[in-house]
Amino acid sequence: MIRQRTASMAAVNDRLHSVLAQRGVSPESLAEVCEVDPKTVSRWLGGRIPHARHRFRVARHLRVEETFLWPASPRRSGRSRDGLGTELVGTYQNRASVPRDVWLSLLREAQHEISVLVFSGTFFAQSNPHVAKMLSERAAEGIRVRLCFGDPDGQAVAIRGREEGIGDTLAAKIRASLTYYHPLLGEAGCAVRLHDTTLYTSMFRYDDNLLINPHIWGQPASANPLLHLKRAGGIGWFDNYAESFDSVWAAARPWTPDQERTAPYGQD
Repeated sequence: MIRQRTASMAAVNDRLHSVLAQRGVSPESLAEVCEVDPKTVSRWLGGRIPHARHRFRVARHLRVEETFLWPASPRRSGRSRDGLGTELVGTYQNRASVPRDVWLSLLREAQHEISVLVFSGTFFAQSNPHVAKMLSERAAEGIRVRLCFGDPDGQAVAIRGREEGIGDTLAAKIRASLTYYHPLLGEAGCAVRLHDTTLYTSMFRYDDNLLINPHIWGQPASANPLLHLKRAGGIGWFDNYAESFDSVWAAARPWTPDQERTAPYGQD
């Protein structure tokens, strides 16, 4: 996998091209920010990996993770190797700050698992109208797909709606969001469940990459920061969040559209 990525990056850095276009940043202006010759930026676009200081400047200026632009780049020296020191690979001011290409690349590159824990997750489908089809295709390739939404009739959603001051709107958003995933019902490898737990953090897992969106009381998740974690071995943040997902998933019930709940949570 690493060799394939390195080979593709050597041909052309499509991710850097894409993010520059999304941000409206020209190669010339990026060269000024990094204090290099425009020809140097052209080489980066052609696949050459910049020096660490330039990678840092580019990532900061474009508001994207360094490891997204250069997944095969060497690790910076001086960082802890005990797991926690290497797990946090990027931060975003809010969910809207995450480039669409980050979401798409993580979904396309996952090899084993795609797991999502949200209340409504409206943006997940609205930012990618083909998300259900893509998830179905990934499941057909043997990848486990687990989507866990808030129960629109549950207490947790009702409480969260009151806290955000939007009342029943959150429940309505969940029902609307779920309609995107009707095609996944009955698909081998795909499962959609509803949970009735306090949601402290929305999670989006793609193998060993995990995007976590902590919730601040009274604010919508979209307005809160988002952290990109990458599992670095041992017991650290990644594993703790992954275990919490599994606990919520185990207690959640399968989504059965247009049917009333007939069994307690965790007993379906």
